[in-house]
Amino acid sequence: MDRQLTFEIFRYNPERKGETPHMQQYTLEEKPNMTLFIALNRLREEQDPSLVFDFCCRAGICGACAMVINGRPNLACQTKTKDLPDKITLHPLPTFKLIGDLSVDTGVWFREMYTRTESWIHTSKTFDPTKEEERMDNSVAEDIYELERCIECGCCVAACGTARLRSDFLGAAGLNRVARFVVDPRDERTDREYYEVIGNDEGIFGCMGLLACEDVCPKNLPLQNQLGFLRRKMGITALKDLFKKK
Repeated sequence: MDRQLTFEIFRYNPERKGETPHMQQYTLEEKPNMTLFIALNRLREEQDPSLVFDFCCRAGICGACAMVINGRPNLACQTKTKDLPDKITLHPLPTFKLIGDLSVDTGVWFREMYTRTESWIHTSKTFDPTKEEERMDNSVAEDIYELERCIECGCCVAACGTARLRSDFLGAAGLNRVARFVVDPRDERTDREYYEVIGNDEGIFGCMGLLACEDVCPKNLPLQNQLGFLRRKMGITALKDLFKKK
């Protein structure tokens, strides 16, 4: 017999005058292999067309359906209701600008992050479209690919204690992005130049080491390893600068 699920969903439209944030309850009969993505679409189609949430690929690639599910950031399309209790509580991701209900604007945050980290290959070489691409060891290419798997869903930022306290913190997504260029041999930036970007409390030294980011990452990125790698690298850079001054 299918379960009867109870949903407690955060509701608030900041553009609607007089509306206050509140929780609204819905009930829905569970179906085999039903995901939260399917459940939310059924609720919107069958019960409440005003319910606002984001989705796009439904395959865990776009990251649009990220939300707080029973207190834990995750992707709705990758979360099956059978793995959850009968009562499911849904909130929007914190730290990001609320659009309405479960929908937040992660795009502005990530665009600013890309600008701050100068997220492109820094090279003095002039691109020649007639030449073959530069060769790269498979191991290096695999390291870069591993870090490129970030889908920018915002789960790591939403779970980060520092990001919840200060809006200027880069977060694991931004630091992971920097690590991607540190390991890329085509990028000519020095450790000192990277230090100028992340060698502060808004960057790697602001991380409290709680590692909730890795716990909630839907792509299982090795964020713990990358944060440790950057902390050591930036710490060594700071020590070198200190001894130079002496």
